[in-house]
Amino acid sequence: MMIADSPFTELCRSLSSGASTAVEVAAEFARKADGSASHNTYLYRNDDELFEQARRLEASFPDAGSRPALYGVPISLKDCFDLAGTTTTCGSKFYAQHNLPATDDSGMAKRLKDSGALIPGKTHLHPLAYGITGQNPDYGDCLQPRDASLLTGGSSSGAAASVQEGSALAAIGTDTGGSVRVPAALCGLVGYRASHGLASVAGGWPEAWDGAAHLAASFDTVGFLLRDARDAAPIAHALFGITPQQPPIAPHIGYVGHSFLDDCDADVLSAYETWRELLLKSGAELTEILPAGWERSREIFAGIQAHEASTYHRGHYDEFEPAITQRLHWGASLTEADLDPLRQQLVEFRAAMDELWARFDLLVLPVAPVSRLVAAEDQSDARARILRYTTPFSLAGVPVVSLPGTLFGTGVQVAAAPGRDGALLAYVASLAQKP
Repeated sequence: MMIADSPFTELCRSLSSGASTAVEVAAEFARKADGSASHNTYLYRNDDELFEQARRLEASFPDAGSRPALYGVPISLKDCFDLAGTTTTCGSKFYAQHNLPATDDSGMAKRLKDSGALIPGKTHLHPLAYGITGQNPDYGDCLQPRDASLLTGGSSSGAAASVQEGSALAAIGTDTGGSVRVPAALCGLVGYRASHGLASVAGGWPEAWDGAAHLAASFDTVGFLLRDARDAAPIAHALFGITPQQPPIAPHIGYVGHSFLDDCDADVLSAYETWRELLLKSGAELTEILPAGWERSREIFAGIQAHEASTYHRGHYDEFEPAITQRLHWGASLTEADLDPLRQQLVEFRAAMDELWARFDLLVLPVAPVSRLVAAEDQSDARARILRYTTPFSLAGVPVVSLPGTLFGTGVQVAAAPGRDGALLAYVASLAQKP
């Protein structure tokens, strides 16, 4: 059975052969952004600058053999990273009004440009990247281009929309408690959350957060969304310096059993079961795990996150939507006596995870217990339900890939030990290559 090329491979071949030019690619992807403007994908677009980027690339690299790895590939940028000449809003009109335009690119924007990528714009996000739905009272909710009755999920909401609508081949996001993984799953995409402290993976990247807005430094990490798992490794290598590795052969995978999944919707459970069967057919050995302490992960995460977020936004708590304002005030109220037990529990949680990594190559778990967030419905309980599934891997600081399920809106998290990004990306690519 013939397996089609991945979107990244196809675009690179078209550009290398001369079948497409960087300017033509920019025009095509901008047209797709124009067609989905009502979904609130972007908070900033400048097509003149996009076309100028493309013309500069063509002038600088006429010889295909000398081109950088991401030459002419459109990759959108979440609006918590500085882009020279633009105001970083973090999804908030307060910061849009009070932040000055950036005088320099963030470390992430520099990496994109140095790799030859085109940046079609800065994408929508849940305010302050502090939410999981993609709802935003300042700029409007981010809706799925595929079905505008559904929210994208967040906080990397516009990132997901840009890939789903086709205005970007990949999208840079951030993931603190699931902000790449959740929108990837809900929008039928692949999402990669890098190991926390990426410098330890990429051979040293101290500028990873230069010119970027933190939410909670203990858990914040970069990531991206895309359509095809085969494209994750070359993009991660170009942007993060992650060395490609051989995928584990016949990996031993720990899967979270139904005792933890009691609040999952039926379609999520069905898709999860299908993924387990696929992993078995691919040669993996699966063992059910009973994740001790995982029920506490949401509480540990929420307290530390709220406290750290309150330090970044001190003095401005009442400028945001009520739910975020409440969390910031709560975080500011936490004392060292409140935080010390949470920090100790975090240490113990990570030690327990280390024991799992001694036994397993990979762990799998649904991304979320739900497959859709309807825009017209109250989603006030969505955050708590979803964080129960995403925070275990956030606390552990591990690399995770969210893979779409057979039923739209479902997804499975495949996680590896800290620093095993290269092996994880190789493994999920090998799954995508199977007919």
